[in-house]
Parts: sequence; structure tokens; C-alpha cells
Amino acid sequence: MTTQNQKDPLHGLTLEKIVLSLVEHYGWERLGEQINIRCFTSDPCVKSSLKFLRKTPWARKKVETLYIATQNSIWNNPS
Repeated sequence: MTTQNQKDPLHGLTLEKIVLSLVEHYGWERLGEQINIRCFTSDPCVKSSLKFLRKTPWARKKVETLYIATQNSIWNNPS
């Protein structure tokens, strides 16, 4: 494994796994509050969200950033 892969917290994760993890943690309503984009706030579903996020780099970056922050929070404050 390369050093770069070890430092990348998203290495090996698909966008679908990231979205599903965020939905499981926050639910669609809270996820839409965290990242105010229509695919999370208006009739949300995984398929349409993935389609939008794959075409919209700024939105994908927000989702990836929230995922990393959420994972860091979970790792630093386990229940």
C-alpha cells in the first residue's frame, strides 16, 4: 500500500457507500440541513443523489468533506 493511499480517508470507498453511510448516520432530512442541495431535500433517493453528485464536483466535495468530518467525530467520540 502506498503512503498516499494510507493518508486518503476515502481510499477504497465508493460514492454510494459514502452517501449510504451519511444517510444512515443523519437521515435524509438532517443530511439536507447539513448540505442544502435539492437531491437531499426534495424527494431524496440514493440513485438520484449519486447521479447529481457524479456530475457536480463542488457538491461531491461537500459530501466527501462531511463524510470525513463525521467519521473523525465518530472515531474521536465513540458512544
